Amino acid sequence: MPPVPPLEIHIVLMVAAAGFLAGVQNALAGGGSFITFPALLLAGLNPLAANMTSTIALFPSQTTSAYAGRKLTGDVGPLTFKQMLIISAIGGIFGAILLLNTPPSFFARLVPWLVLFATSVFAWGSFRKKPLHAAGSMPRWTLVLVQSCIAIYGGYFGGGIGFLMLAALTIAGQQVRTAAATKNVLAMAMNAAATLIFATSSLISWPAALALCVGGIAGGLCGGWLIHRLPEKVMRGFVVIVGAVLTIWMFSRT
Repeated sequence: MPPVPPLEIHIVLMVAAAGFLAGVQNALAGGGSFITFPALLLAGLNPLAANMTSTIALFPSQTTSAYAGRKLTGDVGPLTFKQMLIISAIGGIFGAILLLNTPPSFFARLVPWLVLFATSVFAWGSFRKKPLHAAGSMPRWTLVLVQSCIAIYGGYFGGGIGFLMLAALTIAGQQVRTAAATKNVLAMAMNAAATLIFATSSLISWPAALALCVGGIAGGLCGGWLIHRLPEKVMRGFVVIVGAVLTIWMFSRT
């Protein structure tokens, strides 16, 4: 079977529906990749192709979120915001290159562990007690190391990076509101770098990426309407359940 099989119309519609749900999920609570990734696997893409296609498809909505909150971003402890942005972009490039050089068979065996890690991070970030104020500070070298690791992981797989960064930024001294906006822009930088690299790969399913993107935009608009009508914890609980089921399913396939 070719790495990117041709998609029939009903598969494209299924992928678009998954994109819609992911757009709603991202607007309400985050974790849309937990929906797009398994949908692309069901569409017939191998895990490597599904991961890269999902990253490209979700990038436009990430850009919108980053642009909307750009004025709330700020410096992080001893590092300026610009320095954090550069670290994030470089890490995203390294992560994407690492992924492109990962054999599909190895990545398929690695994915269950990545999904398990991402689901655990998401559950921890969703239901832990949120700090009301900045937690403190972090040495410069530690902050560079932590953000570099997060950025490389973001370019390679990316599940749970929002919660990882939110935790790191608040520990480094940012107020929670500022940290939320800052992590959106930093995540956009990681994925911008990864998207530019992935776009050259023959593994990308462009029909699926387009379907996810269109569905995600529509879902984001719907999520904006639902955001004041659905409990956030219900949506976060849904993501954790999806992640747990996906983890079990992926382990059963290996």
